[in-house]
Amino acid sequence: MRRIRAVDVRRRRCLAAGVAALVLACAATAAERADRFDPTRDAAADVARALERAKASGRRVLDDVGGEWCSWCHVMDAFFASDAEARALRDASYVWVKVNWSPQNRNEALLSRWPRISGYPHLFVLDADGTLLHSQDTSVLEAGNGYDHDRFVAFLTRWSAPKPRTALRSVST
Repeated sequence: MRRIRAVDVRRRRCLAAGVAALVLACAATAAERADRFDPTRDAAADVARALERAKASGRRVLDDVGGEWCSWCHVMDAFFASDAEARALRDASYVWVKVNWSPQNRNEALLSRWPRISGYPHLFVLDADGTLLHSQDTSVLEAGNGYDHDRFVAFLTRWSAPKPRTALRSVST
C-alpha cells in the first residue's frame, strides 16, 4: 500500500510540474504576442520589445495595425488560425505585434513614424534595427470573404529576413 501511495505522489508531482510548465509557456507566448488589439497597451514599448526579440532571433517585426472594431482584422486572425503553413512562416520569420488604432487610443506617436494608413488592418515590416522596410495594404491580399493563401505566403516570403550565409571552407587536396 505504501508503494502505491509513493507512486501516486510522484505522479501528482510530475503532473503539477507539467501544468506549471504549460502555464509558464502560455504566459510567455501571451506576453510575446498579444492576441487582441488592446487600447491600454503601450504600442511603442511592444514594438521595442519585438525589435529586441527580432534581433536576438534573426527575424523581422510585422506590425499589424487595427482594432477590435475591425472585421477584417478578425478575418486575418482566423486566416492565421486556420492556415498552418502561413502561420508557421509568419512565426518563423517575424515577431508579430498588434498595434491598436481606435478612438480610445490612436497610437499617434508610434504610427506617425510610418506612412499614412488608408485602411485596416495594415501591416508594417520592420528590420530588426527598426528600419521600415515595407508598408502593406492588406486589401491586395484578400480573396472573397477572406485572405488568399498564395498571396499572403508570397508577401511573408518576400519580406522575411534573408537567411545567413554559411562560410564555405576550402578543402585542400
